[in-house]
Amino acid sequence: MPQSSSDQKWDSVRKYKLTKMLNDLSKISGHGTELVTVYIPPKRPIFDVIAQLRNEAGTASNIKSDLTRNHVQDALNKTMEQLKLYKEPPENGLVIFCGAIPTGKGLGTEKIEIFTVVPPKPVQINLYRCDDHFWIDHIKEMLKDDRTIAIISIDTQEAGLGILTGDRWETVDTLTSGVSGKHRQGGQSARRFERLRDNELNEYYHRIADYAQKIFIDQFTVRGVIIGGPGPTKETFVREEYLDYRLQNNIIATLDTSYSGDEGVREIIDKVNDQGIMSEFRSMEEKKIVKKFMGEVFSGKGLGIYGINDVVNNLKSGITDSIIATDSIDLVYIEVICKKCDFRYEKIVERDHLVETKQNIISNPCSKCSGQDYTINEKDFIDYLEEYASLAGTKLDIISSKTEEGAQIQSLGKIGALLRFRPTT
Repeated sequence: MPQSSSDQKWDSVRKYKLTKMLNDLSKISGHGTELVTVYIPPKRPIFDVIAQLRNEAGTASNIKSDLTRNHVQDALNKTMEQLKLYKEPPENGLVIFCGAIPTGKGLGTEKIEIFTVVPPKPVQINLYRCDDHFWIDHIKEMLKDDRTIAIISIDTQEAGLGILTGDRWETVDTLTSGVSGKHRQGGQSARRFERLRDNELNEYYHRIADYAQKIFIDQFTVRGVIIGGPGPTKETFVREEYLDYRLQNNIIATLDTSYSGDEGVREIIDKVNDQGIMSEFRSMEEKKIVKKFMGEVFSGKGLGIYGINDVVNNLKSGITDSIIATDSIDLVYIEVICKKCDFRYEKIVERDHLVETKQNIISNPCSKCSGQDYTINEKDFIDYLEEYASLAGTKLDIISSKTEEGAQIQSLGKIGALLRFRPTT
């Protein structure tokens, strides 16, 4: 049975696989308006969607082109059959892409294929489209990072506390300091005045930190903190570590702004968007993963390995703790089985060389029985890795190849792993 979204963990692997699917779908063009896209919100009854598609299939009988008409009706029928597997939509809804996919062998040789996605976020729209392309923009929006970021805009007079989640932000609270100005009151000595002012500032900073804990830890679960404001106040606040350590250790940027408080929060948001800070934040976790991996590689302990063969062999042995691969790894796992003697072997090849490799296999006799009739099973390499990693309790991370850290993994064969213990030789 199809899985609900609650059964799926939207980690780097699932995001990579969905992104790859969407990129592949974006390259497909129909000969006419024959590619079907259906978005189903979580609460919409499945029977209601099937009834709509059945009606669309009837309407499609009016299409003049025999080829287009047949493709549309076949796609709608396949989509309805797929929907019958569901009693109700998964908790995030469902997205289906179905249509006649070109095989490269000429017009009329297309194959009806269906792609079903339980998305990472709830589907917000009812959508049926039959077009010359698949409608993927809505689901691509769901892949945007929506981790909650804490915003603190501070100077000696006021502070604003806000949150940023994806494209949405808000100021949650503002505080005034009550701190005296820099000029002392009449009759007070300069030293006494500064001491009183320092005490007021210290109390103010502690008050901000208390509010920050209530909002950013107790109320929201934030993954990073950005602090901004005019003047040196923000640096003092950060340097003296007033924040709870869970927030202090996750400060990702300190920004100069012209304002504090509510206006300061707005200004920080603008700077975050202009400077691409969120993109940097998304790569921070990858930096930590690669730093740990490279440290083991150069430690000489033998726990950091790299290269396709070493990683796969150790994964099969069950001693691999974690695997890291770049999103540019485009390999296919092949299992070759001789139909005559059942001799089998495996190969991992670049996708660009897949056709050539299969042709070479079928043109050469079996090394055991000299037969020349084979069954060839193929699987995306990441799917293959994920299957073994799941069995071995191994963590699998896919990182961007476009960062400095990704380039390091690229140079090591696009894949590396950390072992639980050093294998005996």
